Amino acid sequence: MGLPKYTTDIVRAGLEKRYKREAHFRRLGVAAIVAGLIFLSILFVSIIGNGYTAFWQTFIQLEVHLDASEIDPEGTREQNVLAAANYGGLVKQSLRDMFPEVESRRDKRKLYSTVSSGASYMLEDYVKANPEQIGNTIQFWVPADDDIDMLMKGHFDRDKPESERRIKDDQIAWVDKLVAEGRVESRFNTIFFTAGDSRDPELAGIWGAATGSFLTLIVTLLLAFPLGVATAVYLEEFAPQNKWTDLIEVNINNLAAVPSIVFGLLGLAVFINFIGMPRSAPLVGGLVLTLMTLPTIIIASRAALKSVPPSIREAALGVGASKMQMVFHHVLPLAMPGMLTGTIIGMAQALGESAPLLMIGMVAFIVDVPGGVMDPSTVLPVQIYLWADSPERAFVERTSGAIMVLLAFLITMNALAVFLRKKFERRW
Repeated sequence: MGLPKYTTDIVRAGLEKRYKREAHFRRLGVAAIVAGLIFLSILFVSIIGNGYTAFWQTFIQLEVHLDASEIDPEGTREQNVLAAANYGGLVKQSLRDMFPEVESRRDKRKLYSTVSSGASYMLEDYVKANPEQIGNTIQFWVPADDDIDMLMKGHFDRDKPESERRIKDDQIAWVDKLVAEGRVESRFNTIFFTAGDSRDPELAGIWGAATGSFLTLIVTLLLAFPLGVATAVYLEEFAPQNKWTDLIEVNINNLAAVPSIVFGLLGLAVFINFIGMPRSAPLVGGLVLTLMTLPTIIIASRAALKSVPPSIREAALGVGASKMQMVFHHVLPLAMPGMLTGTIIGMAQALGESAPLLMIGMVAFIVDVPGGVMDPSTVLPVQIYLWADSPERAFVERTSGAIMVLLAFLITMNALAVFLRKKFERRW
């Protein structure tokens, strides 16, 4: 016997309302995804638009006479003698020879400022490596000053009044003359990838910060991975179910949500003030990031262990394996891909952290590239923070360029985690 007609109409009307609500909800979901992608695209376009020019640097060709009487009057060619020469004077003399019409002291200072202050150090390194060139006149390429670099990249408006821009009219005229003579080139900025930090934007690089990040992550990985896996194995396979283990589990889950700066305060109080470890060292930074990433690794490792079917454990115990053999020979190898995925995600989180490292002094201005975990160093996020606070226009592109490098590392690490999960995923 069929339903009455009015009841069927009510059911159909209800179905239509539910279908409309479902379609409306799906449209809202699609709109949210599109909005997120739009904002993400704006972020990437802004970063790339400001930062891609950091990978290129303006160079100026100088005609430098390596005067033997100034560099090595006795002809010994000893490194300490070569290092004591006045290479800055040779660079200035080259500029004066190229622009003999510049006579006043004020104009000469502006002329000297068209090339980087690091030109003298580069000339010194060249002479040390090529002492046979002493006495000759060489064509030597040096980085332009950051303001000249910004001018050549179009970041300064030439049409503005001279009082409203950092570059003066006579400096623009000198640069135009060098361009007409073919003495100005835009080259790939190897300094950005091979040098440490500097107060001069054209000499600043990320190699010191990248090395500090690498050493810090190595310390974090060597400590956090075995501790996190051991903790997860004990809690999941061996620990009795009582109020103490419940308390430990609750605290681990809570620690995963603690703000990262709290771990920085803990590291400052324990590792530096109490134990007396050096400030701004990758060892201390690695210890702090270990505390921060441990909850993430433990939770991911426990989830990986839970994903192993009970039948694996029962089969191992059924053939006479001990519980220890069952865990380490059967369960742990099957759970390891998931553990590695969680560890890589934790390392990616640690790579992008700056707040806890600021608390232990890794915000210091570090020029030298660290040679070990006890040397003073900084990390990429902190380097970005320091450059973002600098007033020079050239540091804006350096900041965005460093962000691009950091994002490339983060995307690579997350892609590796996805690859490992897909490659070693087991379907039971």
